[in-house]
Order: sequence, then structure tokens, then C-alpha cells
Amino acid sequence: MSDPLARERAHLAASRAALRAMREEAESLDIRDVTANWVNSLILTAQIEERIKALADLSDTPLFFGRLDYLHTTQEGQRFYIGRRHVHDAAGDPMVIDWRAPVSQPFYRASKRDPQDVGLRRRFGYTGGDLTAYEDEHLSDPAELEHTSRLLQAEIERPRVGPMRDIVATIQPEQDEIVRSDLSGTVCVQGGPGTGKTAVGLHRVAYLLYAHRERLARTGTLVIGPNRSFLHYIEQVLPALGELEVRQATVDDLVAHVEVRGVDEAPTAVVKGDARMAEVLRRAVWSHVKVPTEPLMVVRGSRRWRVPAYELEEMVRELKDRDIRYGAAREALPQRIAHAVLVRMEQAGEAPDDRVQNAVARNTAVKAVVKECWPAIDPAKLVLRLLGDPAFLAEHADGLLDEDEQKALLWAKPARSVKTAKWSAGDAVLIDEARDLVERTHSLGHVVLDEAQDLSPMQYRAVGRRCTTGSATVLGDLAQGTTPWATASWAEALKHLGKPEAIVEELTAGFRVPREVIAYASRLLPHMSPGLAPVESVRENPGSLAVRRVDGEERDAAVVAACVEALAHEGSIGLIAADARIAPLAEALEAAGLAYLSPGEETTAESRLTLVPASLAKGLEYDYVVLDEPAAVVDGEPDERTGLRRLYVALTRAVSGLTIVHLSDLPEQLA
Repeated sequence: MSDPLARERAHLAASRAALRAMREEAESLDIRDVTANWVNSLILTAQIEERIKALADLSDTPLFFGRLDYLHTTQEGQRFYIGRRHVHDAAGDPMVIDWRAPVSQPFYRASKRDPQDVGLRRRFGYTGGDLTAYEDEHLSDPAELEHTSRLLQAEIERPRVGPMRDIVATIQPEQDEIVRSDLSGTVCVQGGPGTGKTAVGLHRVAYLLYAHRERLARTGTLVIGPNRSFLHYIEQVLPALGELEVRQATVDDLVAHVEVRGVDEAPTAVVKGDARMAEVLRRAVWSHVKVPTEPLMVVRGSRRWRVPAYELEEMVRELKDRDIRYGAAREALPQRIAHAVLVRMEQAGEAPDDRVQNAVARNTAVKAVVKECWPAIDPAKLVLRLLGDPAFLAEHADGLLDEDEQKALLWAKPARSVKTAKWSAGDAVLIDEARDLVERTHSLGHVVLDEAQDLSPMQYRAVGRRCTTGSATVLGDLAQGTTPWATASWAEALKHLGKPEAIVEELTAGFRVPREVIAYASRLLPHMSPGLAPVESVRENPGSLAVRRVDGEERDAAVVAACVEALAHEGSIGLIAADARIAPLAEALEAAGLAYLSPGEETTAESRLTLVPASLAKGLEYDYVVLDEPAAVVDGEPDERTGLRRLYVALTRAVSGLTIVHLSDLPEQLA
């Protein structure tokens, strides 16, 4: 077989056959004679089922996307095919190497300046699951000029129908360094639109699970996104990277201790999200501790044991001064009192044991003292009282919040109970903080936090509690902060997260948004995020931007026409508009007979147009975008800076082309 493409196709077919054989072998395993009991049998059966799922062959996803030919190597062979998972033949020899394995790293990092012993790097081009092209780089040949890979460019620009495109075949050296950075350290990635932040975060999860599987199996991993639409959008990526089960959640999911039925005005939400609220809550929780003023008398049988008030006071003060949770200290207090009683018993010649100490700790008199000086706290009831009782709030916010801020927090009509209260998302975060003061929050091994620029300080604290003993990957773009409480700097955000020592990496090379489009959007940066470096797109795509002004009566028809024009191309189409414009545009699309999806619904070959409110556009991408009325997007926000940031997000969702349709004047910052 002399044709190189035919040889590579033959290797792909053989690799698929080998993967099928690996799956069939797993399916045929008989565990009846190898398990000691039914518990072991259940565990082993579940592990085998996971193995079978992991060995699935995703027919429309390339099994391998690259090849490395090493000049010198201690490995058995000098040629390695780099793919999404490990595949071996019947003899156990590797046919495809997992992209996360150390031997695969030069595929992403080798260059003419640093070939890393690679003689040839080959990239493969696919149409669906069929191998249709290849491209070679001879890294050790000084005569061959370094160039941007044509196939890499084509993979980035490839029209997409279905879930978010993964970038495992297109990771760049600076992205790969972040993906493979050590588990013990927290990394913060600042990156403009199209720099691959989200994909880097997901690939980092997949890499860490590969490199530290046993440890993370014990401690857990979590991906946190801004909303359900976004999570649904990315959830298909991890299986293609070799990972099947990673928990996903929004911040609201993490703090869902009460039903959220209310919405705060922006000034109130800003105060509730302020880090000073943590100290208000801490004061409120610990204010419940009272110093005992009466001695304790414990009756056991015919004997009475007295613990004086000063000794009880010492116990309470000592526990209060220790850095432990309110609830843990409350549980320790009866044991401390019981121990003091046991000391007296021993001095009187008795020989009490642990059972006696536990019995004394449960004594009615002891429980009464604990209830009086260290009462149990319901976190939701505590927050209910803070928001409904002006005197209680004033006492604990003294010197922290001014009068206007306290007024902003107080409910106009105090709720009667936890169940009837119209809790807001900000209230749920406060309850989560109070819960952690009472009882420590469980910590995970690694957390990925995407679109992090939009979190309030109190939300950062809520996320930070979930990784106090683990690490985090924080992803975001300060220029895309679209909440009134959006963070001003990563140093400030990381301090609230509890990871001030985190390394901040900046991605400035854009791979998604065409150069013409990102340059147009970057006109907004000096007006909303001065000091941030604009994204430098590696992709030239002349004609990718069209700005069309229309008359009033023609606007909706012109938007529909732009969507029809976009649908003539391959791939997904996003129609993005100010939230207030969604209803009339939906009517116009329906009148024109154009079916459309909502954000988060998966595009198919038959249904490729999504109608996207500007408030939900963040993190999403479409091959072609039609943007309706930029001025309305800006005007839909409470202040100009937030509006310009929302517009910046909308302008940068396109992979191949952007068409702007407007009746009103464009914002002057775009001029």
C-alpha cells in the first residue's frame, strides 16, 4: 500500500477494530468466581459497566487526530498516533496513545526552535468520522519554514452542528501548559473571546482525572458554569475527551438551601454580594453565645457534682477563641463539662469510664446549660431575622454597613417564616455562608469555575468553600463582566475565593472570532475595560463582518432576511438580540416559517437557528451570528458600562461571520 492516505485509513480501521475488541472483551468478563461476596460483585459489576461505556467508539469523532515520529526514543516504536483515548491491539501494543499521556505532550508543544526529538508531526483532517487529509511538519528539517497549519485552521473554522466543538486537536502551546499544570496549584485564566478559555478548563479537568484518577475519585471534581443553558452546551465535550462523569452545577445549585422565588433590585444585590456581609453574618452567629453566670449541679444516683460558673465560663471562652465552627464547638461543650465532672468523680475515688462521660454529657442539667449558653442555630432563620429585624441588623452591621446599605437589605414586609419568605439568589448565598459558620462545607479535590468575572465576592466565597483543601481553575474575561457586582481585578476575586496565591495566565491569541470581527468589537474595550489587551485573532476572514442600517418598517424583515442568508452556509446560526426584542423577533421568525431553538437546545442538521437573548449569550458560539439592534442591547442594562460589556459579548459569538442589523444609531463607542 504505497498511498500514505490509504495507509493511515487502514490504521484508523484497525484501531477501530481493536477498540471494538477491547469493548467486547470487557463485555464478556465473567465475575461469578472471582468475587468474595455480593457487595464486591456489585462494585466490580459497576466498574466493568463504566469500562464498557468508556470504550464506546464515537463514530463521528476522530479516534486519532495526529501522529508523532520520534528521531530517537527508548520506547518500543518510534511512531505514536495521538488520540482521544488509549487503544491497544491483541498483543497489548499501543495503536493510539491518549492525548493526556506524557509521550503525547510534544504534539502540542514541539516547534522548530524546540523539536523535542520529533522528526515528523502529522495532523489529520476528517469529514465526519472519515479521514480525508493529512499535513506534515518536519520539525528537525531547517530547510522547512514554520507555518500555521492549514488543517488546524480548517478544524477551528469547521462548521458545527451539535454540542460545543472540542479543541483537543487544536490546543496551542500556551493552552497546553495550563491544561497540564499541577493539580496542587490554582490557575486563573484571563482570556478574551475566542481564546479557548472554556475548552482549556474542560481539557484540564480531563487531564487531571487522567493524571490523578485515584485521588480525584476520592475527593471529587466539579465544573461550575453561569447557567443551565451553558452547562448543557458544554456537557457533550468531556466524553469526547475520554471522561464520562464529571459533576456540573451553577453557583445557584451549590447554595440551593431554600426555594428562590424573589429578585433583588441591583443596589440590594450589590450589598448582599459584598464581602462585608461575611463579617455581619459571623457577628450574628457568634452573638448567640452567652457566658454562664450560674454554677451547674449534676445529680448521679445519690451523689451531686458541682461545676462552678467561673469554670463553665472558661470552657465557653476557650471554645469561642478556637478557630472551629459554631456547631462543632457546641457539640464539644457538653463533653468538656462532662470531663470536668469526671475529674471530680476520680478525685472522690470513683473510676468512671468513657460510657460514664457520655452519660454525663447527655444529662438533663448539662443539656440545659448548653442550650442556654450555646443554642442551636438554623442558618435560614438567622438570615431571615437579619433581613427582617432592623435592630438585629444594625447591631451586627455597626461600623460595616452605613444606614442606606442597611435599608437596602431590609425587607419592606418581613417574612413570617423560612418557607413563606420570597428568597432571592443573593439570600441563598448568605444562608450558605451562615451554614458554613455553623458546620464546615465539604471540600472537593478540584473545581473549574467558568465565566468567573460575573461573581460577587460572596459567591466567590461560596465556591471557595467547595475547594478549601483542593485546587481550582478559574476562567473568565474582565471585559465580559455584565453584572453590577462584576469583579474589577483577578487579585481581588482570588482573595475572596481563598486562593490569593493562584497564578494568573493571560490568553491573547484568538482562534475562534475572525480578525475583522474582533477588531470591531475591541473598539469598546477602552470605554469599559481600560488596560485590557485586545485579542489578536490568528484568523483572517475578509468579508466576515457586515453592518446594515435599515428603515423602521423593514427592521424585523431585514433581520429575518439576514438569518435566511446565514442559513445558506453550513453550520449553526445564532440570532442575538436585546431581551426586550426577543418576543417580536420570535413572531417575525414564525411568520416567515423559520423554526428556531432556545439557548441550550442542541442544534441538528434540520434545525440550526437559535434565538438568543443577549443576557444568555455569554459562553456560547455559533458559526454565523445575526445581531439585532446593538443600541438596544446597551440600553437593556442598568448602566452604560454593563451595557457595553453585554454588547461586547454579543459581538464576539461568531466563528465565521457576523451581520449587524440596526435602525437606531450605533453606540458612539463603535464609531
